[in-house]
Amino acid sequence: MKTLLIAAAFAAFAAPLLPNMAFAGTPVTLRMDTTDADGRITLADLFDGVSGPAANMVIAARMGPTAVLEAGQVQMFARRAGYDWTNSNGIRRIIVREGADNGGTSAGATASASRGNVEVLAYARSITAGEIVQPQDLLWVKMAGAPADAPRDADAVIGLAAKRPLREGAAVSTRDVGAAQVIKAGDLITITYDDGGISLSLQGKAVASAATGDVFAVQNTLSKKIIQAVATGPGAAAVGPQAQSLQARSQPVRFAAR
Repeated sequence: MKTLLIAAAFAAFAAPLLPNMAFAGTPVTLRMDTTDADGRITLADLFDGVSGPAANMVIAARMGPTAVLEAGQVQMFARRAGYDWTNSNGIRRIIVREGADNGGTSAGATASASRGNVEVLAYARSITAGEIVQPQDLLWVKMAGAPADAPRDADAVIGLAAKRPLREGAAVSTRDVGAAQVIKAGDLITITYDDGGISLSLQGKAVASAATGDVFAVQNTLSKKIIQAVATGPGAAAVGPQAQSLQARSQPVRFAAR
């Protein structure tokens, strides 16, 4: 008897959900361009194929120009509404930008398709100017388009320093980053000269900051003479053939935890 009462109570509780359960397992695909117009991100803003009351289900709020959603949580919301998103591409996060509401219509999907659909490297967190980009700071997301200089490989930016503050969720551009400065103005450094078995070194004071491979001014701490040297690493610089060889390299040496 007790079992029957529990079953009846559960059936009464679940009755309002039965319309949604009719769609259980309905496959949906992530939209090519995920946007919303009013700051209320709904399932229809994210997926093609969502209809009925579930289309207007709000799963997150966008407080700024973009919102970053965890793909796993989005998948869970879709499943609760009776829809199945397989996430076959293994997307970790979804970027939602300000724009026209998709509204769950095929017209919205057609407009998105005309702009294309690409996997873009984006920042997993906000990064301050001068901070070194680490592997965990990057992730691949789906966007309608990519910057003209978007890197195809994360290694192109890992280990480089942010030239300006970078916002979480923004697409990565190679102009965002540059070689990390290994010498700061005022640093005491060791300047070396190596050629044909002859090796000399002296102490100097950096007049300017420099990244590895940069030519910068150094003041001899004894003679006070200003010379030009090439930064070779933290607290180190070179002159002569070694410096010329370093300058000829197309890729600067990068110092960062990889």
